[in-house]
Amino acid sequence: MEAKVLFTAIIKETPDGWFYGQIEEMPEAMSQGKSINELMDNLADALNLILETRREETLAKYKGEKYFTRRLAVA
Repeated sequence: MEAKVLFTAIIKETPDGWFYGQIEEMPEAMSQGKSINELMDNLADALNLILETRREETLAKYKGEKYFTRRLAVA
């Protein structure tokens, strides 16, 4: 099974011609760009940074404890 998680970008064009976006499923992921393509790249970067930060914060809570991990595939 190929895992694929899709996110939805909410996009608005600002009066000065920039594009502003936010990830619907993770509202703290926000960015802007001069084009929709640039915005989408910036949103992907923002989302990846948030996920990386959350991963690090979660693992820090388990520091010094014995645990194991398993990958979860979501289609």
